[in-house]
Amino acid sequence: MRTAPLIEKKTLVLDRLPGEPFEIPYAHIEGRGGAGPHLTLLAGMHGGEYTSMAAVRRFIAEVDVDQLRGSITAVPTVNQPSFWSRTAFVVPADGKNLNRCFPGDPDGSYSEAVAHAVFTAFIRPADYLVDLHAGDIFEALEPFCLYEESPVEDRARGMAVAYGHGHVVRQSRATRTVGGSTSSAAADLGIPAIIAEIGANGLCDEASVAGHLRGIRNVCAHLEMLPAGAAAPAPAPVEYNGWVWMRSSVQGWWQPRIAVGDDVREGDVLGSLLDPFGAELEQVVAPADGCPLFLTSSPAVLADGLLLGLATP
Repeated sequence: MRTAPLIEKKTLVLDRLPGEPFEIPYAHIEGRGGAGPHLTLLAGMHGGEYTSMAAVRRFIAEVDVDQLRGSITAVPTVNQPSFWSRTAFVVPADGKNLNRCFPGDPDGSYSEAVAHAVFTAFIRPADYLVDLHAGDIFEALEPFCLYEESPVEDRARGMAVAYGHGHVVRQSRATRTVGGSTSSAAADLGIPAIIAEIGANGLCDEASVAGHLRGIRNVCAHLEMLPAGAAAPAPAPVEYNGWVWMRSSVQGWWQPRIAVGDDVREGDVLGSLLDPFGAELEQVVAPADGCPLFLTSSPAVLADGLLLGLATP
């Protein structure tokens, strides 16, 4: 009798979209190590976040199914349209950020229909979710993990701490800065989930790929899906109870005065928006103590453009 392969390479066909159909390749991995949870790994939610995609692809190639307990669904590149068009942040068909559209709507816009299909196929069946990200093409970033306030937040926090980044942000339900994300949609279903970020500016550097790969192994060890020896030691992270996403009130040339990871105090000048000749139009001041975890690295910023994310103690 033929048995199913332990690593199956499959394809999710999205052919009921209000626009061009496409396919999402993914792997389903069954462990030989005994019963265990079902973990979903997503990457490439945004088109230029390459370190996440490379890490998931490498994990599929290296995972030891003889030691693995439970099963893993691993998706190296979710947002195929953005990846192939080299589009930062948004889906080219409708200009929406896919990670603000979950759990999606099959009768909604292009991105909302894609989110619904991804949510149904990959997130709803999971016991745990890790959504891997990085700084997109115009975004500097300090490695961090994010989890949501929810009835399962203790388990989500455990995953975030285990991932091994230097910073962990808890996002409250009442003040969700990032609504419609994979992690918030999963948390609303009672699925412990994290968003893990390493890498910057659309680069695929080896150190960031390796950091994501260590994080995946660490979470698998934390969930007892892989032996404890698979985990890499990591220092305790700095934890934040929320953050402030800061935006420009004017269009201008963005000139930051701080870098990601800096220690910022309330009242510090974080940067300025300048006119075409370099005169200051707006000064951006820290509203609280904190640490900038991501920062727009492009000088070109429109009115209401996102400048940085300030994680607050």
